[in-house]
Amino acid sequence: MRKLKVLLLLVVFLFPLAATAQRHGARVKVINQSKWEIHHLYLSPKNDNDWGPDQLGEDIIKRGQSFTLTNIRCNHYDIRVVDEDGDECVIEDVSLCRDASYWKITDKALLECENAD
Repeated sequence: MRKLKVLLLLVVFLFPLAATAQRHGARVKVINQSKWEIHHLYLSPKNDNDWGPDQLGEDIIKRGQSFTLTNIRCNHYDIRVVDEDGDECVIEDVSLCRDASYWKITDKALLECENAD
């Protein structure tokens, strides 16, 4: 019975936190594990052709560094990245903040995307 009470207390306190993240957006850390600098990063809800603004603004995600997106609505996104050479890549159907609070950009993902074009 005591375990049930503790579980109910956790649900009562954690549920509002999750609901707040859904309403106000979440923070997602983008980690650049590729060998290229990322100069632009755009989000579009999955299957929507309307790219939002450049999430990086004036920032660059250098090799081995990260950038935190804030106020991101938990959703599945297509993500368009532009590297230091101006090469563009669209990585489709990325779940942001449902599966993890971070997303890694890898050489493999960028090369697969580039070869698909």
